[in-house]
Amino acid sequence: MELVIVRHGPAAGRDPSRWPDDRQRPLSPEGMRATRRAAKGLATLRPTVDKIITSPATRALTTAEIVREALGVTSALETWDELEPEAAPGPVLERLQRLSRKRGLVLVGHEPTLGELVGLSVTGESVPVTRFSKAGAAQITFPKEPRPGAAEIDWVLTRKQLERLG
Repeated sequence: MELVIVRHGPAAGRDPSRWPDDRQRPLSPEGMRATRRAAKGLATLRPTVDKIITSPATRALTTAEIVREALGVTSALETWDELEPEAAPGPVLERLQRLSRKRGLVLVGHEPTLGELVGLSVTGESVPVTRFSKAGAAQITFPKEPRPGAAEIDWVLTRKQLERLG
């Protein structure tokens, strides 16, 4: 399984009066533009995927739609509560085990969960081995099935690095 992990793009500033539920906070207008540029770069590295799975938070859903468009994915997005902000990485990895027949997947979510997911996948411990910039991405590969400590890191790129590729 090749797993591309993408952090949501730059979001509007926290404002409880506008978004009492922070999960509804959107990408900022510049964040949308930057995420589109980064997604074009991502498409040069990962031109095809089987499925895009996202956090249900608005900023992640919008990022996933932008990535879906850039990659030309025709299947619907799948949302997982396990990818919500502040979620633990263990349940994400457990759910990935049920999808082990899928070759190329994209997960869109939040820090620190994503960094901890990479750590769990590579070292077997839920400790971040990388920190994702907003709209940054990484690819890890599980040579066999997804399980703690079984993955290898293929690449990690910031949003600006992805933008330069596009």
